[in-house]
Amino acid sequence: MAGTGGGPVYRRLAVPLSLLLLVLAACTGGGSGDRDGDGGPASAAAQDVPGTIVVASGRDVTGRNGIRRQLIDAWNLREQRAGSQFQARLVELPGSADEQRSQLLGALQSGSADYDVVNLDVTWVPEFASAGLIRELPEDLVDRDVIPSVAGTARWDGKVYAAPFNSDVGLLYYRRDYLDRAGVERPDPRDGLTWSQLEVLVETLNARLDRDTSAYSKGWTTQLAAYEGRTVNAVEAFASAVEDFALVDEDGHYTGTVGALTGGIAELRRRIGQPYTLENAVRSDEATSLSDFTEGRTAFLRHWPYVYPALFRTFTEEQIGVAPLPGRAVLGGQNLGVAEASPRPGKAAELIRFLTGRQSERCLLEAGFAATRTSAYEGGERCATVTAAPSVSTGEGADPVPRDKGGRPLYAATVLHEALRDAVHRPRTPLYGAFTQTLITELGPLLGRTDRSDEELAERLDKALRRALPD
Repeated sequence: MAGTGGGPVYRRLAVPLSLLLLVLAACTGGGSGDRDGDGGPASAAAQDVPGTIVVASGRDVTGRNGIRRQLIDAWNLREQRAGSQFQARLVELPGSADEQRSQLLGALQSGSADYDVVNLDVTWVPEFASAGLIRELPEDLVDRDVIPSVAGTARWDGKVYAAPFNSDVGLLYYRRDYLDRAGVERPDPRDGLTWSQLEVLVETLNARLDRDTSAYSKGWTTQLAAYEGRTVNAVEAFASAVEDFALVDEDGHYTGTVGALTGGIAELRRRIGQPYTLENAVRSDEATSLSDFTEGRTAFLRHWPYVYPALFRTFTEEQIGVAPLPGRAVLGGQNLGVAEASPRPGKAAELIRFLTGRQSERCLLEAGFAATRTSAYEGGERCATVTAAPSVSTGEGADPVPRDKGGRPLYAATVLHEALRDAVHRPRTPLYGAFTQTLITELGPLLGRTDRSDEELAERLDKALRRALPD
């Protein structure tokens, strides 16, 4: 999921809302990330117009009554009990991430929709901030508890414009049962893999798996179709190949070079090589690549954290593992901003503080999202929506997700948290839309198995990016 809210549906989390409220209310003394808005930008509550705070967001991958909606319901109950005249309502936008971006831009620019809070992909924040569509927020919404790499997505031009809500990062899922059948040692998630080590594993699998009795075809798959997935894979390859990789400066101006692009393209070519990569990868998005993996056509899958719960509806811990992605992984996720035209900016900022606070982030993590706060991975306090880690053997409705003693997904405190800390950003620029479309287009010939050299492709890409991102 390249920064969107789409994907398979997790189990629904159903507990009494009053219990959720009690736990969430306890967070008010837990640090600046959990206090009500009481000053600074977007917090002039005395000027707010009472009414409904409309939250516009992509689809919640945790289900119809997903964790985002449950958190908003908990805030509403707290407001009701306090005698407040404010309530919040979640509006889920249809379509892909690109379609959602277009809808939000159009609605905020024209004033055709009364959105107070907008859930933005991390790559959109510079664009929306530069266009004056979202307000500056209080600095303490992004405190020291927010994972540093994630905190960097909240700012533009030295100011906080959006609070990290849920994060995302590329991970490597693998079929333990295939590795066992081939008699090879399993990757250790604590150590991670280099790309060279992964290639050796794939060569062994290719040689030893009996294709007459298995659906297995090639070693790994990812998302290379002509959409944001291709951009994500390219940036991961570029950042892995080139030290201190950057295509733009802090102002969003292009700073790339043909030499750096050549190294990145060479690494991407290596990763999509026919001996290793499933042929279908060049046409795959998140759903297609996940299907190829679950149906056994490949042993390794680059994907996002949200598929972790979905995979354990089909496989057991003996069949599936997850490790850090070889090389560098791209950071994804969504941040919450206050619409510039909102008539209730102070209360909207207060809602954001609640939704991105410590307890809410722990709830998001236990539901399957990648939390944005360090405390969610290290603290012992549970979210009320998951009162205990259910047994996978209790029959229909049981939680199949492997969990630690604190109720977090088993891989969260090690693999996921470490991957988030080490993740790289896609270029941060108000012209990100132009950047990603240019990259997707110019890399098309490479994925078509062109005979053009890496240098020629890099020269063409450099020229195109200079036109798309003028300095």
